[in-house]
Amino acid sequence: MGKFGKILLYLLLIAGCVVAIGFVLTKHKEESAAQTAIVNEPVAFIAVKSAKAMKDAPSSTMQSNGVFASSQELNFSAEKAGRIVNVYVKEGAYVKKGQTLATIRVDQLSVDLQNAEVNYNVALNEVERFENAYKTGGVTKQQVDQMKQQLENAKARLETAKISVNDTYIKASIDGIVNKRLIEPGSVVSPGTALFEIVNTSQLKLKVTVDESQVASLSVGKKVKITASVYPNQTFDGTISFIAPKATEALNFPIEITVTNNTNNLLKAGMYGTAHFAEGKVTNVLMVPRTAFVGSTKNGLIFTIENGIARQKKVVAGRNFGDFVEVIDGLAEGDEVITSGQINIIDGSKVQSIQ
Repeated sequence: MGKFGKILLYLLLIAGCVVAIGFVLTKHKEESAAQTAIVNEPVAFIAVKSAKAMKDAPSSTMQSNGVFASSQELNFSAEKAGRIVNVYVKEGAYVKKGQTLATIRVDQLSVDLQNAEVNYNVALNEVERFENAYKTGGVTKQQVDQMKQQLENAKARLETAKISVNDTYIKASIDGIVNKRLIEPGSVVSPGTALFEIVNTSQLKLKVTVDESQVASLSVGKKVKITASVYPNQTFDGTISFIAPKATEALNFPIEITVTNNTNNLLKAGMYGTAHFAEGKVTNVLMVPRTAFVGSTKNGLIFTIENGIARQKKVVAGRNFGDFVEVIDGLAEGDEVITSGQINIIDGSKVQSIQ
């Protein structure tokens, strides 16, 4: 083959390569365009879950959760400076009001008490002597009165000394359980030093909150059944002892319930409890699942489905019945409300309910 033939062959090979590359690039471009078209194709609908607004006779018991607190809790502090001589109780011990818990040795107070007793007895004898002398004209009435005044002063100093000595006996001022013992024999204390913490758990207070629709049916003195999360099969008796006259910023009303503990004092301060408020007969009310509300029930925002379109509605929520909420206004029986997937939709979104 001549020189010209070789050049022609090379040119033909190059041209074939260019055509092949162009073909591959064109095909890739078409495939990419097809994939982009699929991605950009608008979604036909957004999948959500829904339920029907329905009328029903809900449970006549409403519930509210809270934390048990002790009805009485006292921190005992020393009133006198001195050294602890004896400690008679341990942590966990049950003590009665007036029971001696510990003693403090204060030598100076003992000396003061002895001096006060001596001075009182001297003054008492002097009054008796002056009164006898007055009968014979040995002293005047004024001198007798002055001596009686000295006797009263000596008596007051004696009583003060007795109180001071009595303060060295640390006594319980309530019935309860020793939750903390902060001293040991030999400890040196000063006025204000913490000694004991005593908690009365024979009665506790359950602190809960209820909303505006619930508080109207409650009153101080009303009986309430109480359960504790750690004792689900036991009930305790409670009585409403306080209803706040003003709502919190969250529009809830604090309630305090006095709860009688059982003989074993099973309930402890800090445990979680549930108050079961019994209401009167509840007629059929329109209700929707709690999950139908976007955010708080106070906002009253709900999405309904109308002909495959999500519609945002403002409703008026009523009482809470566990997982369901009463709807006072804004919905009709049979309306389909969206219960899951609201985060992905806006008013006017195309939706389809799936189960």
